[in-house]
Order: sequence, then C-alpha cells, then structure tokens
Amino acid sequence: MSQVLDIERCDLDIKSNSSSHHTELYGEERLIVRRGQPFNIILHLKPGSKEFTLAETSFTLIVETGPLPRKESDTKVSFGLRDSIVDTEWSASATNVPSGNTLTVSISSSPNAPIGIYSLTLDQEGQKTSLGLFILLFNAWCPRDAVFMRSETKRQEYVLAQYGQIYRGTYKRIKGTPWNFGQFDKDILDICLKILDDNPKFESDADEDCSARRNPIYVTRVLSAMINSNDDSGVLVGEWGEFSGGVHPGLWIGSGDILRQWANSGPVRYGQCWVFAAVACTVSRALGIPCRVVTNFGSAHDTNANLKIENLYDEDGESLSDGDSIWNFHVWVDSWMTRPDLEPEFDGWQASDPTPQETSDGVFCCGPAPLRAIKEGELTKKYDAPFIFAEVNADVVDMVRLSNGKFVTFGGSTKSVGRFISTKAVGSNNRHDITHQYKYPEGTKEEREVYEKAQHHNKLQQRGEEPGLHLKIKLAENMIVGSDFEVYAVLTNNYMEAKTCTFLFFAKAVGYNGKQGDSCGYASDKVEVPPGEERRLSLRLEYHQYGSAITSDRLIQLAAITIDKETIDYHKAEKTIVLDEPDMEIKLVGEATVNQSVTAEMSLLNPLPELLHDCSFTIEGVGLTDGKPVTAEIEDVGPKQEAKASVKFTPTSVGSSVLLVNFDSDKLKNIKSFINVVVKE
Repeated sequence: MSQVLDIERCDLDIKSNSSSHHTELYGEERLIVRRGQPFNIILHLKPGSKEFTLAETSFTLIVETGPLPRKESDTKVSFGLRDSIVDTEWSASATNVPSGNTLTVSISSSPNAPIGIYSLTLDQEGQKTSLGLFILLFNAWCPRDAVFMRSETKRQEYVLAQYGQIYRGTYKRIKGTPWNFGQFDKDILDICLKILDDNPKFESDADEDCSARRNPIYVTRVLSAMINSNDDSGVLVGEWGEFSGGVHPGLWIGSGDILRQWANSGPVRYGQCWVFAAVACTVSRALGIPCRVVTNFGSAHDTNANLKIENLYDEDGESLSDGDSIWNFHVWVDSWMTRPDLEPEFDGWQASDPTPQETSDGVFCCGPAPLRAIKEGELTKKYDAPFIFAEVNADVVDMVRLSNGKFVTFGGSTKSVGRFISTKAVGSNNRHDITHQYKYPEGTKEEREVYEKAQHHNKLQQRGEEPGLHLKIKLAENMIVGSDFEVYAVLTNNYMEAKTCTFLFFAKAVGYNGKQGDSCGYASDKVEVPPGEERRLSLRLEYHQYGSAITSDRLIQLAAITIDKETIDYHKAEKTIVLDEPDMEIKLVGEATVNQSVTAEMSLLNPLPELLHDCSFTIEGVGLTDGKPVTAEIEDVGPKQEAKASVKFTPTSVGSSVLLVNFDSDKLKNIKSFINVVVKE
C-alpha cells in the first residue's frame, strides 16, 4: 500500500507560473496558464509527514472543465506521476525539497486541451483533495499548439499588445484611429469566457461545445457570431442610421467598456465594423489566439454571390442599384492558426468577420477563411471564402437601363475593390500594407488566373489614354470640416471630332459602408468639347448645405456623369472625400508618477461656423484610468473658438502606455487623438 500524503495546503505558485506563461498582465489573483507548457504547484505537507519518494508514494491528478466533464470529450483527464513530464499530453512529475515538508509537482497540459476554467484535484486511492482552480489558454509560444507563432516580436504584438491602430477613411486618405484592446483589464478574461458560455452551441450541447474549444477554428467561428447580436444575445447591436437609445459607434475608444456593459446588461448599442472587429480582437487575444485588425479600402459587399458589383442607372443618370455596394472601408480580423481540416498550405492567417452582413450556415457569422485560399481563388475552402474573396477582388460593372429595357455596360473597374489592405505594423504605430497577402498585384497574369478559377470573367479595364471621353474629379487642397470649398469635374475629349453631352455633377453625404445620404450639392451643364480639349464643371460645397447631411465619418461622395443619348455614350467618375478634422492638442501637466494624480490638458479649435453644444472630452488608457473612460463635460464652444478641458487621472502601473482622447459634441463628433505616456516610479 502506497504512502498517503498529509497535505496542509497547496500553493499554485501564481507569480512564477504567470511569468513563464506570459500571463502576468492578467494579475496575480488566480492561476492562468497556457496549454502545452509545464506549470508548478507546491504541496505543503503537515509537520511530521514522511518524506516523499516516488517509489513509495503514488497519486492521481484530475483536471476537469465545463459543466459535464467527460473522459470521452477530453474535458476530464486523470493522470499519474511520471519520472518526467511529456509535451504531448497531460502529465506530471514531482520533486521534494529535502530540507522541508514541501513537494513541487510539475504539470504539463496537453497542447490540444480545450481552453477554459479547470478544477485540479488530487486523488489518493479514492481520497480526493481539491487543489484549486486555474484557467487554460491557447499558447502561441508552444510549437505543438495550433496557434504557435515563431516570432517573439509578433507574439508580443498579436497576443500581448493592449493598444492598436484601426485604419479608416478612404484609400487616398487613410487615417489610423487609436484603440484600447485592454485584454488584460480586470474582469475582461471572465467576460470572454462568458461569451463562449452564452453561445447557442453551448446551450444546445454543452459537452460538445466545451470539447470543441480545443480548436481555435471553432472558437474563432463562434466569436464571429457572438460579437454581433443578430442571432443571439451577442455583444454588439449593429446600426448604420439612427443611434438614439445607445452610444454612437464613433464614440467608443476601447473594448473594455463595451464588454463590461454586455456582461452587465446584454447587447450593447451600437457598433459598426471597426468596433465589431476591435472587440473580436480583444477577445481573441485574451483567449490566447494571435489576432490583428484588418481594414480593406474599397470593400465590396456582394449580396448575390456572383463576384461582381453591379451599378445600375437609368438614362438620366439616377442610380437604380439596391443590394450590391462598395464600402469606403470595411474592417475585420485575421487570426493565426493551423488548418488541419485543410491542406498544410492553408495554415497561417485566417480572416473572420464579426460584422453582421450575410448569413453562413443560417447564422450571421463569417470565417475563418485562409488568406491563402482567398489569394488563390480556392473558394471551396472553409469557411465563407467566396464572400471574403468578393470583398477584396470583385469586379465593378456600370450599366444603363435604356427605355426599351435593355442594359448597356458603359464602364466599371477591376481595380477599385480591395485597395491598401492595412493593419498596424509589428512593434510600431506605422501602417503595414498586407494587400499582397490577400491578392496578387492588379493586372498581373496570376491575378487574372485567380479570377478564372473563381469564375470571374470580366475583362481587364483598358489602360492608358484610349480614344474617347475621359472624366475625372479634382479636389481642393484644404477641405477641413466647416469650410466652404470647390471641387471640379474635368471632361477631356480624345476623339478626333467635337462631342456634345449633358454634364452632371452630384455631391452626397455617405456613410463608410457606402450608404448614401442627403444631397450636399448639384451642378449641371450642356457642354460641347472640341477635340483634344477639356471642359470643367465646378461645384461649390458649402457648410450650410453639407453640415447637416454628413455623418460623423465626415465623408462626401462625388459623382460626375456625362450623357450622350444619341450615341448611347455614358461616362462616370466617382471620388469620396474625407473632410479634415481639427487638430487636438494634448499635454500632461508635469510628469506621470504611479499612484499620484496627474492632469491632462486638451484643446481643439472649433472649425464650424456655429455653436457646439453638449461638448466633452473623454480619456482612457491601460494602467492610466483604472480600465474605465473618464469624461469631462465643458460649456458650449462658439464658432472658431477653442474647446478646452483638464482631466485628472491616477496611473496605476509603471511603464509606457497610451492615453486616448475623444472629443464629442452635437455637431462635431469622432475627433480622436492620443499621446504616449511614461509612468515613473
């Protein structure tokens, strides 16, 4: 009969384990470890206990996760002591300290174990002792884990970085928006695990769902459904029009506030694509899956799955399209993992999209789809590759419906969709262009072969100055919101004879998702253009007209159309402009010192020719504002007057951080900036 250990207490050695498992940022209140990597616990024996020897003492350790732990599901595993641990399955070894009554047990989890909250129990011939709880996460540092990432600098960025940049605007005016992911903030990991427990798959079969949490493909697909609330009580409600009864998506500057609100009271109003993606990135990184936020400029939404965006017009140039659209930008996430369900070449970055656009398997979710499959046009590879392929690679076709009902194609583009696909660079705030990871260079042989494979048969757009009418739009240099300025449509005649046509120039407010709003201006003319010459049509955009029409994205879509009904010759040029925002000045009064109050002073000039009401500055920063945004409301700000505020905060962590600032008012919204803050001892 083996010796029974008389245990006084168990020390989970949280500080040491957290350091070796890269989990110290979660805090030291409990044990959080990454799978496939050993961790140590220390058993303190009661005074007078016999010294431990492996030959005389044997015991079994039991780990359990989920509400219905089962051996068959790998949610319950029993394992005994070995001479040394192994890195392929749950195992344990033990060593005693000769000078004292302590026993160090080294435990290695399986690199394929389900993630989640585990209980740890010691079983000595039926006598069971609870040793405590621990949380097991995916492990990008473990070569046998499906999320293993070789580069340490990339692991630091895609798993551990709590701050990032999300790119918005248009492909000609790309602007980085700072964001606090805050995956290590208090309560966030618990909320992320609650998201998994609240998903419908868990509710229908908890055993199968918990077992499947070994697989980052499964977890990522669940998150793409649960970050939106369309089919379930997920995190965010999407809204692209009326924002009453909730928070405007442009006001969020971090994920923590959103996740806490969801945990307390259910779906949070409101989100748009960059908010959905940022929250998905926070949850993925919290669970240990390497993740990056990706922005696609000129992002196609192909509703009928024909890999084309068809813009339809009547003979007077009025749009007839309803369905397909091109968003100025769209944001999703890439997550890093192997794809054992596919061929090895599809390992690596996988795109998934939590913004609710189209259903997949009856649910509003999208992905994960391998970037390699999207680039190569391998549209049969799971999941949802055709939709993501169209987002970055659809052809655009412009057609006129004649009075006899026939359609005439008059233009289009094979190059306007999927531009400057962007993510934050590793280790810096620079933009990293990853277009080449999603598609071959436009116009290359490889790109066209991919289109053929994807049954996309539109011809390449002709290059160079061919005979015909050429239409383009020119912008003013200074287009700050609140100012009046002129834009021009330029029509060049490269025919050998003069051409006469109707010249139309429209300006409309537009959301970042391509949805058009009210008119901001209109001009028209009947022009005759001699051969080799050009004619200009100017359009003055005045704040009194566009100010009430634009959204907080400050986007105006310009469209110039020429119509020659006699020869059925139509031409069109489009351009979306982003109105410049005022510069915000942020400075700290004195140095930032841990646990001591410091004041941030913020100011910006109101560029609008009218009074701003409901003005406020909001600050937030990891380790600076205790995980919560701090808002200072200020008085109304007159035209061309300066908005100023001072906000006190008390840093709680030593080291480098980022203080994010958002200015909000009734007429000027979504003005964001940041400063780097170094907190000293």
